[in-house]
Formats: sequence, C-alpha cells, structure tokens
Amino acid sequence: MPSTTLILIIRINGANEVSLDFGPPLSPDSSVSSGPPLGLAEREKPFAALPAASAFNQSLEGHPGQKWQGNQRSKVHALQYGWNGGWMAHKQCTTRRIAIFTSPFKKVVLAFLIFLVPALAMATPDAFVTLPSWTPKLLGAQATGIYQYMPTFNSPYEGAKSLSYDNGMGRQLTQTYGIYFGSQVTRDLQAYLDVEMFRGDGISEGLGLGGYVNGDVIRAGPANLGQGPYLARLYLRYLIPLSEETEVVERGMDQLPFHEPRSMIEIKAGKMAPTDNMDWNRYANNQRTQFMNYAFLFNTAWDYASDTRGYSYGISVALVQPSWRLAWGSYMTPVTSNGYYMDKQIYRARGDNIELTLRPTEFGTVVSFLAYLNWGRMGDYGEAMALASATSTTPDVHANEKPGRIKYGFGINLQQPLADNGETGVFARVGWSDGHTSTWSYTEVDQQASAGFQVSGIHWGRTEDRFGIAYAIDGLSVPHRQYLAAGGIGMLIGDGKLNYAYEQILEAYYRIQLGKYVQVSPDFQYIWNPAYNRDRGPVQVYGLRLRLYY
Repeated sequence: MPSTTLILIIRINGANEVSLDFGPPLSPDSSVSSGPPLGLAEREKPFAALPAASAFNQSLEGHPGQKWQGNQRSKVHALQYGWNGGWMAHKQCTTRRIAIFTSPFKKVVLAFLIFLVPALAMATPDAFVTLPSWTPKLLGAQATGIYQYMPTFNSPYEGAKSLSYDNGMGRQLTQTYGIYFGSQVTRDLQAYLDVEMFRGDGISEGLGLGGYVNGDVIRAGPANLGQGPYLARLYLRYLIPLSEETEVVERGMDQLPFHEPRSMIEIKAGKMAPTDNMDWNRYANNQRTQFMNYAFLFNTAWDYASDTRGYSYGISVALVQPSWRLAWGSYMTPVTSNGYYMDKQIYRARGDNIELTLRPTEFGTVVSFLAYLNWGRMGDYGEAMALASATSTTPDVHANEKPGRIKYGFGINLQQPLADNGETGVFARVGWSDGHTSTWSYTEVDQQASAGFQVSGIHWGRTEDRFGIAYAIDGLSVPHRQYLAAGGIGMLIGDGKLNYAYEQILEAYYRIQLGKYVQVSPDFQYIWNPAYNRDRGPVQVYGLRLRLYY
C-alpha cells in the first residue's frame, strides 16, 4: 500500500461512545500496545499530502468533549481509505482506544466524519483520477447572520405569547452554519448528509406572530434543545429513468452535479424537510437569500409535518415529466405540538401530502396545487371552548388533545419569470386549512394569500444583486379566533384577548453581492395587526443579513 494512504479509524464501544484516530493501515488481527498515544506529528505522516489534514487533526486534539484514556482495549471498526488505491477495506480489529468523544453530538460527528474525510480528499486534483465515483463530495457550506431591530409599538396589553420588545427582546442576532455533502452511490442512487448549527434568539423569542419575521429562528421549541451541531438531513435519492433525454443539473447544496433524465420517477427516503419536495418557488423560498418572513417562505396555512427545526423522517415519490410533476410524500409528526421527538405510531400520526405542478406555457410559468392531510394527537378548538364554558375556565386546546384527529388544507403556488433569464419575475401563493384542530408544526395561520416580485440588478449595473418586495395577508378560522378571544393560548400566539383582524405583512430586501462568496442584505418589514389583534401594533422590523457561502 502506498505511503500516502489515509486511514480514519472509528471506534464505537458498548456505550455508543465514538472515538477516532488517523494512522497506518491495520490488519484484521492487529493490535496496539498500551504505550502512550501517537503524537500529532506521527499521526500526520500517513496523510500529510492531504489538504487541511494537519489543521483537521489539530482541531480534534482540542475538542472540548475529548478525553484521553490509556490501557483500554475495545472492539472497533477500522474504516480505511487508500489515497491512491481507492476504498481499501472495512475491517474489525482490536486496538487501544485513543480518543473518545462523550459529547451529545457523537452520532452527528460519526456521520459527519464518514462523509468529510473522502470529501477532503476530493480537494486534491489527482484524486479525481483515482477515487471512485461514489466518493462523498462537499456540495457547499454557509454561515448566515441575521440582526433584527424592532422599535417599541402600541401594546395596551400582553398575554403569555404576545409579541414583545421588553428585556432586550426587540434586538436579536441569529446565526446559522451548515455544511452539505452528497455521494453518487450508483448511477441512479444518491445519498445526502447535512450538518447545521443554530445560535442566538429571535425577536420576542420566536413568539407573537403568525408570519414571524425570521425564518431561521427555531420556533421556541423544547428548552433543552440546545444550540450545538445537529444532523439536519440524511436521506437517499433514487432515480428511475423513463427516457434517455437528460438535462444538466449544476452543483448546489443538496444537489449533486448530474445529468438527470427529463422523465423519471424520483424516490427519497430518510431525514429531510417536507418543504424540500413541495411548495417550491424560485422567488420566495429561502430566508438566507430572499425574504425572511414566514409568509414568503412557504404556504403558511400548510401545517407541514416536522419537528421544531423544520425536519422530519419520511418518504416521497414523484413522477417527473418535462411539463408536469406529480409528487406524494408522507412524514412523521412530533409527539407534542412544536416538539422535537417524532411520534413513531405512524399509522395514526403522520402528514400526507400530494402536489401537482404544471408548466403550461413556453414562457416559464409554473403553477402548483397542493393538498395535505395531517393525522395526530391534536386538540380541538370547539371542544376546548365547550369545556371552558361548562367549567367557567379559560379554554386550553392542549388539555383535550386526542390521537386520531385530522387537519387538512390546500394551496396554490404560482411563479412567472418576466425577464433576465428568469431572475426578474413575480410570484403568488394562496393557502387554506380547516382550522378546527390545533396548530402542530409550522405556524398559526389558517388562511393565507401573498404576492410579490424580484428584480435583477442587471438593470442598474449590478448583475448579481437582487431586489424583492412582497405583501401577505394571514387569517384564522372562526373557532381558532374565538379560542384566542376567550383567552386561550396557541402554539406561538396568545395575547390574552383578541380584537380580530387580518395580520398583514409587507417586506422588502436588497441583496448585495460582494465577490463570489459574500452577500449582504438590508431588510425591512412592516406588520399590521400582529397576531391578528387590531389593538396592537403596527410593528416595524429593521434587519441586516450577512451570508458567507461556498
């Protein structure tokens, strides 16, 4: 074996503790004496030719969750990767555990490393000649910071989940970091892995609005969720070609560069976001590059099944044709409203979705029709009101949660390119849900309509800049608004009483491209009747977004 062989040794003991090291090739019967751990320089030699190898090893040396323990042996998995020889072996052997990670992120670290090491190898040009096609590739990385300031506004009263600027909650900074990998496992099978991290808090701790102002904010989920790295996506994508005609798909986050069939069946399974597969809109879909408000990311009346971070486990199947696409997806729902842990009883707790997308004209028009049906342990607003009336108490929709309840709804999504190769265009969405059962996953909106446009900066000599402006109206069902008016508290809103009116949102942003990898975006939002309450507001929110990406 060549001297430039890189070997990543991953050890997992009975307590699920993950440890790792780099070193020379191991044989199936090899063992390491109980002497001192290998020094950094010694471990560096076998993979010195790899870019960033030394820095990577140094980062492991200083990991805050790392413990050095001697004179211990355990069964291990040795994952050997030959720099010139390709994939070498997957063996079991007995060797002394050198570094042990006991942090709560061990599973994320393990999956991350399995993808990371081969991806780093791809950074060396010669590797493209020798490495197999399924070698994991680094598809992208990003860091996004969003600062928002909300001045004081008219607020004659507040409830448990009112929009608030008290105690510094009107000034907040959020940070998100992500790294994205993909692997072409076979000709038609792909694997994707994303690791992300969220830091900071949103204005009013993510509460007090139907159309919340920052789509990056984790929506006031469990207090013990933490702000460390987490596994965002880990799924397989399988394509069944239905024609020989293909089109080139460029590299992107969660997109391998590929020649995809124009007609195909696409199957995805694993951990992902339901919004990865439905309700797409090129002008209003990404809080890190476009509008920040919930109202312009997805159909807010679609209570799509997901945890508090927006991800779920599920499967989707799509029949794709050049002029239309029919997609179905079923995803797990959380055990509790806005929760993190998923309900494993999928026979009575899940979200089923179907969407038909049409491209009816040669002018780039795209229109989608979405329908969804959620099953779960939801509360019923009408029952909560009846119980409160009978007992002379404040209604509590969470107290009458029962399994097997349903929520259903519909949505229409339109995008129309106008000029500049589609970079200038308009969009619109309309959404509706029955609104009888409690909000479970996304946000407290039962009726929604939004429209807006994006303009390319090519018209004023800034080719990569973008300007966007949009307006949305959000509403509630009759039982939902009656529940809030009686003092009930919802998943994200609750002023203690309600003088009902439609919540209205206006947002404008300007995205400035600085070089190839940096974007800066000033943003402004104006909100009438926050949380559907005519007695409060209006609200102004000033924002500034910085994004570094690859």
